[in-house]
Amino acid sequence: MDLKITTLAERPELAGPLWSMAEDWPEFILHDPVGWSLIGRIVADLPEYVLVATDEDSAKVVARAFSVPLALRPRGEPALPDGGWDQVLLWAFSDLRHGKEPDTVSAIEITVDEAARGKGVSARMLTAMRDNARARGFREVVAPVRPNAKHLEPATPIDEYAHRTREDGLPHDPWLRVHVRAGGVIEKVAHASMTVSGSTAQWREWTGLPFDKEGPVEVPGALVPVHCEPERGYGVYVEPNVWVRHAL
Repeated sequence: MDLKITTLAERPELAGPLWSMAEDWPEFILHDPVGWSLIGRIVADLPEYVLVATDEDSAKVVARAFSVPLALRPRGEPALPDGGWDQVLLWAFSDLRHGKEPDTVSAIEITVDEAARGKGVSARMLTAMRDNARARGFREVVAPVRPNAKHLEPATPIDEYAHRTREDGLPHDPWLRVHVRAGGVIEKVAHASMTVSGSTAQWREWTGLPFDKEGPVEVPGALVPVHCEPERGYGVYVEPNVWVRHAL
């Protein structure tokens, strides 16, 4: 595809259209309270870390990439938190509020319009994200990666899945493979990267499943089972991600 990739700071008129792509995020993912509270603030407060790709033929937005700067090293070891995606979002906006000097950029999201998938757009957005961080003086990008084929085998332990490789030595998971091909190194698993809790009634609404039996429930799009407590009326999903570090 003939893409034009720019920051939102350069093209602020795309702040609305970047949300209009045809996406396939599972409904329950949209109810992570950290993401729900802060994802829009990246667009509002950090437009220089928002990348937007338009198809030059149609001028349509076909991909977006969000990242955030944060002060990672002063927080000590281990540098990459088990709290993953949720944690870096919270840290980034805490640092912004308190005026802390960032030393690292964390990837947050790369989303590609359904009509543009299978054309290498996600890899180009990842490269653009790395280039944008480098141009702003950063020496690394870290990414709490959501392995995009893990939902096909939710019962598989994430530690096993994250380190599974093909015969050529590249990761089994397609999205992890894109990161490694781009120069990233898998560092660790973030076992509690995102938490979505809701009543059993909410989970029924989000998934169309009955949520009437105690224990793990496999939900389409979920990387691991959701824990259901029907007698207490709630379900909890704790999503693992995989930390990948990109030196620039």
